[in-house]
Amino acid sequence: MNWLLLVIAGLLEVGFATCLGKAKETSGLVATWWLIGFFVSLSLSMICLYLAVRSLPIGTAYAVWTGIGAVGTVLVGIFLFKEPTDTWRMFFLFTLIVSLDGLKVVTR
Repeated sequence: MNWLLLVIAGLLEVGFATCLGKAKETSGLVATWWLIGFFVSLSLSMICLYLAVRSLPIGTAYAVWTGIGAVGTVLVGIFLFKEPTDTWRMFFLFTLIVSLDGLKVVTR
């Protein structure tokens, strides 16, 4: 259950980063709604992270949380914001994913 909460927290981190990106592209009331989405996602992400670290090591949980957020945000950047997909960027994204999986495997 704690790993599931951690994954949800990481996905919510992707949500708040995406909301920031969309708020940057808009203005007025639309930007305000994206900022509200940012604060809601941020709050829920922190709550899920807190619940997960009650039984997972903080170092592992934080690394996985930020890693999920980083991988997800890069993917959102590629698909939603048309960011580049050069070979080195994809290579290091892949190594990050493998490292996150490794942390889960070695954490008891």
